[in-house]
Amino acid sequence: MSIHSPHGQSPLRTVQVLGGGNATSSAHVRSLAAGLVARGVRVTVCAPTEADHTYDFTGTGAEHMPVPRSSDPASVKALRAACTDADLIHAHGLHASFRAVLALGGRRTPLVVTWHDRAYAEGARAHLLRLLERRVAKAAAVVLGTTSGLVDRARRTGARDARLAPVALPGVRPAEEDPERPRSKVRAELGAIGRPLLMAVGSLERHRGYDVLLDASRAWRLLDPVPLVVVVGEGPLRADLQRRIEDEELPVRLIGLRDDVGELLAAADLAVLAGDEEARSVAAQEALHARVPLVAARTGGVRELVGDAAELVPPGDADALGDAVARLLDDPGRCERLRDLGTRQAATWPTEDETVAQILSVYDELTQPQPLI
Repeated sequence: MSIHSPHGQSPLRTVQVLGGGNATSSAHVRSLAAGLVARGVRVTVCAPTEADHTYDFTGTGAEHMPVPRSSDPASVKALRAACTDADLIHAHGLHASFRAVLALGGRRTPLVVTWHDRAYAEGARAHLLRLLERRVAKAAAVVLGTTSGLVDRARRTGARDARLAPVALPGVRPAEEDPERPRSKVRAELGAIGRPLLMAVGSLERHRGYDVLLDASRAWRLLDPVPLVVVVGEGPLRADLQRRIEDEELPVRLIGLRDDVGELLAAADLAVLAGDEEARSVAAQEALHARVPLVAARTGGVRELVGDAAELVPPGDADALGDAVARLLDDPGRCERLRDLGTRQAATWPTEDETVAQILSVYDELTQPQPLI
């Protein structure tokens, strides 16, 4: 499927706007750019220079336009220039979407917005985020939410048209052991010889539920052998979490950001997702793709994503989380069933081609002349 500009037979030109701080949306935009270019669409990606260095948007055949992630006048001016001759603007995430609204300044160019996750803040900043959400939702021709909860939120916030658009997890391949770095070697590097390995992945922020995870890990000290919990990620809570780990002598290691998350997960006995505000969790998807049993907080986004292919517990309940993990570690049969269920559930998620096709159909709807009735 290919579509043309509404102004003639030239290829449709889209501008993809990124804030540059979210790995999920950045990986999605790279995948989307590759799929659109392959279908004859001209793509310009507006993102910070470091994002192009990491995700190589230009390697897909797209043009990269360096635009800082701030909303200051110079950044908005640069974005406005990039959008001048575009047929459609597609912004990813709340802050990138707000900059796109400012750059368009009331132009009639269709604006599509994808919400990959909720933006989180506390106090006065939370009120500001709600105002931004309302401004963006009302300005967008279509808001695409990766979960039903995000679609409902967009509708409550004032979106004229909000649709479910789950996105593929780019670059996922079936879990295969690297002969140069087998599972046993990964476990040895992490310090998990002769003991279970639990893996948690995600930024070290409050909504990820790491306080609940640490609370649960107290009970795991009574197991024999004591499992090791490895947390992959970085963020503002690192110092607080490390202090708790040391003060309470918890069996938890913080190992920061890693570029081998797939290998780390594949080496784990269980994956744990304790956050109470997860949307379409990348960590949950990677765990199921890697055939690693998952224990997760029973939130709307996670339940919608994994179905019955994970052990789900009440959000914020450290005792329930601790008990679920202990039961699974003692029940290899249940773990094997979860692996099989996870493989079947992952097969129901959209592929990259299906994701591109759905978004391209939205572009077609918004840019092609409508027949006269």
